[in-house]
Amino acid sequence: MKISCEIIKDLLPLYHDGVCSNESKAMIEEHLAECDNCKAELDTMDEVLTVTSMGQNLSEAEEVKKLSRKWKKGMLKSLLKGALLTLLIVTSALLILFCFADIRIV
Repeated sequence: MKISCEIIKDLLPLYHDGVCSNESKAMIEEHLAECDNCKAELDTMDEVLTVTSMGQNLSEAEEVKKLSRKWKKGMLKSLLKGALLTLLIVTSALLILFCFADIRIV
């Protein structure tokens, strides 16, 4: 059974972590015996990823925090504007009804 490299590349992370089924494992190993490209792809999964400097990570995290605070402040302003506008509309409607419809609040 010929399996495409795209399908094997989708399954390689599961194979690498040892969490695929025995049937998938056998199919992948059969393909790896014939395909050097997929074998190289599997080998790259064993390489250690380099981590950027801690200072850069901290500065990026600080920027995200600033953006989050700015977004929350904007959301609070919008909420307050909406509440104030609603209060103004309701007050205006009641004032109009009181003045022109001769409705009295007892």
